[in-house]
Amino acid sequence: MKLLILGGSGFVSGRASVIAMEKGHEVWTVTRGLRPIPDGAHPITADRTDENALRAALAAVGEHWDAVIDCTCRTENDAAIDLKVLPPFVRRAVIISTDSVYNPAHKTNPQAEEADEYMSDGGYGDHKRRMELEFINSAGSGLSWTIFRPGHIFGPGSQVGCYPEHSRQKDLIEHIRAGKPLRLVGGGKFLIHPIYMDDLVLDMLAAADESRAVNQIFCIGGPDIVTNAEYFRILGSIIGTPVSIEEIPLDGYLEKHPEYSGHLCERAYSLEKLKSARLPLPATHLRDGLKRQVEWLEAQGK
Repeated sequence: MKLLILGGSGFVSGRASVIAMEKGHEVWTVTRGLRPIPDGAHPITADRTDENALRAALAAVGEHWDAVIDCTCRTENDAAIDLKVLPPFVRRAVIISTDSVYNPAHKTNPQAEEADEYMSDGGYGDHKRRMELEFINSAGSGLSWTIFRPGHIFGPGSQVGCYPEHSRQKDLIEHIRAGKPLRLVGGGKFLIHPIYMDDLVLDMLAAADESRAVNQIFCIGGPDIVTNAEYFRILGSIIGTPVSIEEIPLDGYLEKHPEYSGHLCERAYSLEKLKSARLPLPATHLRDGLKRQVEWLEAQGK
């Protein structure tokens, strides 16, 4: 396939470019040109939030793509730009959303794609949900779509650590090795359903060529569902240092930090719809993926 990737220099988008090329696809990336893109990708320089600039940049290339992988669609305005600009150049879109769209007070365990309540507080999850609705209500736009809702994405290219107090903490490995306690809200009792970056990318590529994924939303997570505390214990065992946990009381915490509401809840998701669409079931176990992530960080001296 000829693939257009909105992004291309970031954590997920950069890896998407690499894996797509490894699979034999030809890749064009749209970035602002501030960071390097993977070798072999065709660069397109534009601000994807500028409708006119994006349209002009794509027209100047003179290509028609089989699919677009949008790793940078964060708001309803971003989605509106996709729907206005992309159809003359590409008819198929695959978009990354987030599990933060769900209202945590109304979630089930495991949570399926459909929910009774979504976030509406003006925060990150609310903006992502509004983005989703732009696509859901876009009949007749000429652009078919697939949306994925990952939770915690991990792998080489990113720092380790999950929400809320130790999220992608730059010195987390040194912190643990020094014997410093990890401050976990509720003692780290809440579930997470991490997804290894490569597994997410492989599903996005598969969805771009799968008719059963057209105009569908999918929850996605890896084979392991663990508590936040277990995530850190696995990380500690990988680096050879047991972790010490200091519990932060849950009472009153969300009142002070409402931005973390989407993370202080059970974040386990049903993959039945993914399976029914015959998309790949993510297979990388948390321990294996974290080990690769730690090895990458140590090789980078981070």
